[in-house]
Amino acid sequence: MEQINYIYDQLKSPQAIAITMHQKPDPDAMGSSLALFHYLKKLGHQVTVISPTNWADFLKWMPGCNEVIDFESNKVVAEKILSNIDFLFCLDYNNFSRTRYMEQLLINLSCKKILIDHHREPHTESFDYGISDYTKSSTAEMIFDFIMESGGEQYLDKDIAVSLYAGVMADTGSFRFSSTTSNVHLMVAKLKTFNIDHPKIHTAVYDNFLENRLRFIGHVLSNRMEVLYEYNVAIIAIPKADIIKFHIKTGDTEGLVNYPLSIQGIEMAALLIDRDEERKWSFRSKETFDCNSFARKYFQGGGHYNASGGRSTFSIEDNIKQFKQALKEFTSKQ
Repeated sequence: MEQINYIYDQLKSPQAIAITMHQKPDPDAMGSSLALFHYLKKLGHQVTVISPTNWADFLKWMPGCNEVIDFESNKVVAEKILSNIDFLFCLDYNNFSRTRYMEQLLINLSCKKILIDHHREPHTESFDYGISDYTKSSTAEMIFDFIMESGGEQYLDKDIAVSLYAGVMADTGSFRFSSTTSNVHLMVAKLKTFNIDHPKIHTAVYDNFLENRLRFIGHVLSNRMEVLYEYNVAIIAIPKADIIKFHIKTGDTEGLVNYPLSIQGIEMAALLIDRDEERKWSFRSKETFDCNSFARKYFQGGGHYNASGGRSTFSIEDNIKQFKQALKEFTSKQ
């Protein structure tokens, strides 16, 4: 993978470009993709944003979100667009496996592929150009850097600023995580010059759910959470029946994994959700627990040191047993 600055000159003439993100995109994936979308359009490129799956309702307010193509719902249209692009930007994921049913299609594309991502252990051989920096707070921060370093500061506008702010706000936990460096604050200061309404953005992302979600959270915290004090760990395991009972949809479980971390002494929290085709894991930790290594070793996942994901095709009961055994083994070696 060549350095990303090698493509700056190549973007000075109009190109057909697609921007992709990981499945079930979060605010950082969607925000960084839409910010890049608006920027590249200003440079005169033909640009399309394609999400592997649908996305949460609390992202639909973002400028340009109505133009994003859902691959699962519009496969024919998306495939036609992808077959005629010159550049593919891959944002907020570092392995094509995170694009679900788009994986093989993207691997087979003959266009130039550019990675911009902040997760550990990137599959660099899959990309022609790019930057992977796990010390960055968010992909939104990296898109801001991309715009500034490629000489595009004059193209920043309110739509780009709003999208980037939403992404960095969410991935830094509203600026409380250790990844919130001085550069993040300098970036936000620059974005604020575009008169963005940051309380409104916070409300749109965090306070934009239906009543059933709050009742669902109360239910799972009361009935589905197990605290393993011997490991300073808590696990929430949600069966499919709960998803159906409370009419839970995409985005409704966002942030749920963080709740157990508010318990005094708990260092790591795990969330297991029984989806149709597989079981999905989310792992979060405070300081000393390496979620990335744990997810990679036991649950076909990975991500960041303090925030990672995983998956499994085994039953939810077998996953819980595997988790407890893995926890015992993993903590004994720390």
